[in-house]
Amino acid sequence: MSENNILEMSQSHTGLGKVEIAPEVIEVIAGIAASEVEGVSQMRGNFASGVVERLGKKNHGKGVKVELSEEGIKVDVYCTMKFGVSIPTVAQKVQDNIRQALLNMTALDAEEVNIHIVGIVFETQKPEADIDPEM
Repeated sequence: MSENNILEMSQSHTGLGKVEIAPEVIEVIAGIAASEVEGVSQMRGNFASGVVERLGKKNHGKGVKVELSEEGIKVDVYCTMKFGVSIPTVAQKVQDNIRQALLNMTALDAEEVNIHIVGIVFETQKPEADIDPEM
C-alpha cells in the first residue's frame, strides 16, 4: 500500500502503466451495493451530507468507511434497517452484495465487511382519506 492512501493494482503488468484506486471509489461502490439490498432503509450520514443531499447532490459514499492496511481492505457500513426485517439476514445480504460488487468492479477481495446497524425506521402509515381543506 502506498503512503497517500491510494490502492495500486499490481495484478497485471502490461507495460502500459499502472492502475490506482482511491478509497473514495471503494466507498461509493460499497454504498451503492448496500443501499440496493431490500430491507436497508438508508445509509447513515452526518449533518453536512444531509444538507448537500437536500441541495440535489447524492452522496453515494455516505455511511461507509474504508480502511486500507497491509492485511487488506476493511469496509465498515453504517445503515438503518426497515422495521420487521430479519437483521441478520439483511446484514448477510449486504455483506455479500458489497463483496461481490467490489470483486466485479475492482477485482479486489475485501478482508472484512462490517455492518453496523445504527437504527430502525418504522413505516409511516398514509392517511386513508384526504381531508378536504374547504370544509
